[in-house]
Amino acid sequence: MPYGYSFDLGNRVVMITGASSGIGKHLARRCAESGAKVVLAARRTAMLDDVQAAIEAAGGQALAVQMDVADEESTMAAFDAAEAAFGPVDSVVANAGVAIGGSALGLPMDKFDQMTGVNFRGVFLTAREAARRMIAAGAADRQHGRIVLISSITASFIDAGQVTYAATKAGVVQMGRAMAHDWANKGINVNVVCPGYIRTELTDQHLDNAGGKALVDGFVRKRIMGINVLDPTILYLCSDASAEVTGSVFTIDDGQSL
Repeated sequence: MPYGYSFDLGNRVVMITGASSGIGKHLARRCAESGAKVVLAARRTAMLDDVQAAIEAAGGQALAVQMDVADEESTMAAFDAAEAAFGPVDSVVANAGVAIGGSALGLPMDKFDQMTGVNFRGVFLTAREAARRMIAAGAADRQHGRIVLISSITASFIDAGQVTYAATKAGVVQMGRAMAHDWANKGINVNVVCPGYIRTELTDQHLDNAGGKALVDGFVRKRIMGINVLDPTILYLCSDASAEVTGSVFTIDDGQSL
């Protein structure tokens, strides 16, 4: 495992939204390597099939499910499919998100609605459905529920042209803390991870243009993190080892927001 960290997820069913590419795809493979049965959720099922095949080829267990996080019926159906295949989902990483840059003065409202729908409504629907299922499966007795919400350093760090994206990610932080409070006595831990800028196939274009290069030059370490930087934290928060951790916000950004 990267950095030598390994948390045993052999007793867990982990659902990861936005698992068809980027960070979600990477985390799905890491969770499978740690022993989890992994539910791969995204709208693009063809890409999910490739991720599932790779996990199974490596000896892991995975299930690809179509899920539009902004749609309640689709979210419920995805959990139904997961339970039918693997049993109750007890760890969820709400990773699905979309970023559309541009000045607030000119941002089309359909793009605004898309970002708020996926990044905020979608995280809420994912976490709520996860909690409902965990409670029904006896989380209060087992103290086994784990929900991890993926936010961003833009929740507090200002990057030009990211008004709507940043606002949704700031909302996710407070959402996570409020859910942690509400579900503290129901056997469910809710935590939030705020990554900095990570190089993936989804961020390459932004990071390699003039504005992206200027952004990186302004970081104290003048570098971008690799895709494996979240592994230890996510595996920890999905595992039994994090039993006493809830309502926490983890910033992982290599000092980018300093």
